[in-house]
Amino acid sequence: MLKVLFVLSLLLLISCSVQSQAGNTLVGTWKLVSVSSSTANGERNNVPYGARPTGILIYTNEGTMAVVISYGERKSLSVVDRAIAPMKEKAEAFATFFAYSGRYGIVGDKVTHHVEVASVQNWVNTDQVRIIKYSGDRITLTTPPRLLNGRQQTFELVWQRLK
Repeated sequence: MLKVLFVLSLLLLISCSVQSQAGNTLVGTWKLVSVSSSTANGERNNVPYGARPTGILIYTNEGTMAVVISYGERKSLSVVDRAIAPMKEKAEAFATFFAYSGRYGIVGDKVTHHVEVASVQNWVNTDQVRIIKYSGDRITLTTPPRLLNGRQQTFELVWQRLK
């Protein structure tokens, strides 16, 4: 009897896990379409990451996520070996590109990215919360207000599902 209960419990656990993964509409690969920002007093910027930023966002069934975003119109380094590139060029390359990865969880209309590795070390072991809005094969992720270029701003990132 104990073995039967154990097997039934295990099957129920697997079933719930599969159902929650199947219902997770974030799972997949997304391409960045646009980024905009706004301040509390209504100022809007439609190019906070430059014209034509690029990015990829990945959510897996197993609960891992990764994001890479490159500002638009980035300059190439003047040398092939990035380690010996001029400091000014390296600083600009760092300031116009970011990435992070870790586990994620969804509660209601919010996804929380539990950052485990990041291009900005300060983000490691932090939670990045985003409000999710679905629209067909696109999602919009909205950040809480955060500081960028000395100003508190809310960012909206629109992502297109890749097939």
